[in-house]
Amino acid sequence: MSSTAVSARLTFLWESPATLWGALTTVDHKKLGMRYLITSMVFLLVGGIEALIMRLQLAQPGMKLLGPEAYDQIFTMHGSTMIYWYAAPVLSGFSVYLVPLMIGARDMAFPRANAFSYWTFLFSGIFLYSSVLVGQAPHAGWFAYTPYTLKQYSPGLGMDYFAIALIFLTISQTVGGINFLVTIFRHRAPGMSVNRMPIFMYSTSTSSVLSILAMPTLCVACAFLLLDRNWGTHFYDVSHGGSTLLWQQLFWFFAHPWVYIIFLPATGMISMLLPVFSRRPIVGYAYVAISTVLTGAFGFGVWMHHMFATGEPLMSISYFSAASMMISLFSSIQIYAWIATLWQGKPVLTTSMCFALAFIAVFIIGGLNGVITALIPFDWQLNDSYWIVAHIHYVLVGANLFPVLAGFYYWLPKMTGRMMNERLGLISFWTILIGFNAAFFPMHFLGLLGMPRRIYTYSAGMGWDDWNLAITVGSYLLGAGILLTVINFFVSAKHGQPAGPNPWNADTLEWSTPSPPPPYGSVHIPTVQSRHPLWDEHDEEFDPEDARVLDRERMTISTTWLDALPIGLAKMPDDSIWPLLLALVLSAIAGLVLVKSMWGTLVPIVVGIAVVAAWLWPKEEKHAE
Repeated sequence: MSSTAVSARLTFLWESPATLWGALTTVDHKKLGMRYLITSMVFLLVGGIEALIMRLQLAQPGMKLLGPEAYDQIFTMHGSTMIYWYAAPVLSGFSVYLVPLMIGARDMAFPRANAFSYWTFLFSGIFLYSSVLVGQAPHAGWFAYTPYTLKQYSPGLGMDYFAIALIFLTISQTVGGINFLVTIFRHRAPGMSVNRMPIFMYSTSTSSVLSILAMPTLCVACAFLLLDRNWGTHFYDVSHGGSTLLWQQLFWFFAHPWVYIIFLPATGMISMLLPVFSRRPIVGYAYVAISTVLTGAFGFGVWMHHMFATGEPLMSISYFSAASMMISLFSSIQIYAWIATLWQGKPVLTTSMCFALAFIAVFIIGGLNGVITALIPFDWQLNDSYWIVAHIHYVLVGANLFPVLAGFYYWLPKMTGRMMNERLGLISFWTILIGFNAAFFPMHFLGLLGMPRRIYTYSAGMGWDDWNLAITVGSYLLGAGILLTVINFFVSAKHGQPAGPNPWNADTLEWSTPSPPPPYGSVHIPTVQSRHPLWDEHDEEFDPEDARVLDRERMTISTTWLDALPIGLAKMPDDSIWPLLLALVLSAIAGLVLVKSMWGTLVPIVVGIAVVAAWLWPKEEKHAE
């Protein structure tokens, strides 16, 4: 049988119909990955618009564009959107699309759970923004500190929306984390042992473990908040024996690992593309991999450095201060490895490479001002000042946005089959780099000058006027640069030069497939003999009768977690409407909890049980003739 016939059989098995029904039922990881990326970038644009509105309000003293309540709502929606609904989901989008291709698998380990995770993410964001339509947007910041978020101080529905939406999101993130771990450790191509995995697998699997362990803490914290607000419990009510610091302990136990959830996959992306454009393998592969894992492990031991000003015992905060300094060592290892790779290589300054280099510079700035805030007396002075606003934007936005943009310019040719426009890309790069630093670096000086964070206006003559105006100008320059990248994407997707399978001469398996990849990925499951399967001399001859073709049913290979030795075949499910229906059921439950119709939730709960039963009910699989 010819390779064309094999490809046709595989396409029949794996391709979703090009219809509305096909779009709603698909479990194709490539389509779901693109949906993650597009949806999260929409949230980025929405959150960016909110930021620009806030900067107009702060551009000059005494501005009255927004009142205090409206400003607090926009401030909260901006922070929540960027941190929860953009930063982690955009990295999930890259992982959902790329992980199976990088490891030579046909799909994620649980394709239907993958679809369910996306729909849940989408509906949780829609649920949050429905609060704006009814004038009940949350207003207590993305951190939602008690007691301000309790009913007596926040009597509307805003904080109920916030808590329920986050519980909704934790389901998506937890399901996704489990899916990534099983995929990476059970479906790698034969020969891809753990010491041959792409660095991106280490960063994705580490952030997945963090999600699985940290997200339940956020879920519990939000459930306690809902119970306190609406059903008479007193977890955070000091007057009835509760503790306001309980929220902070639970929240930051989640939120500091979350910093690494939205950071580590981004560093993994840099470790993938920087060697390609340096024309040499990464220096210190083992050290980069180990430091990635240790960053995640130590990330659970530093949460209280967000609470140095809350009156905790000195011995306790001394420990967390030391741990906060120690964790910087692992990031330093990665930085030294990247610089050594550049030094020993022959760098090619593509747009993607420029964003990667800018990330290294921005990350060093954010890391250094983070280490400074680990000094307890310094933190006491600047904890509630604009210095912290500068720090969080450098380590969360700079260390996420620049790798994401580098990843877009690197992998979009694979996803769309078209090259991005390099000239427009470089213009957008310089616009973003200048705008980013103009917007956020002056915040350090505002912090040192005593400007508090979370204020909606200020008086003239305090020495803050010029700095705030400069920040506003920089913010709009940053927004213009991001808009240029969006324009570049849409123009290039239609009119860009054809990319070919491997336009960058990259070394990992995703570049062995056509651009864009077919529904089944590779015609046959590849084998691996080194960390650089496309750079070594291992050339696989195609044999249509090869057992690794797997063209009779939807199947992919299962391998051992350590050495990637074949141990069996995994049957993969067909497209299904059940993930979408179950996500809709959860949306209905969320809406009923919001209006406190607890008896009403019995109906969607019963429907949900029926949907799960139908989802799991065995049925005859599709076979190729």
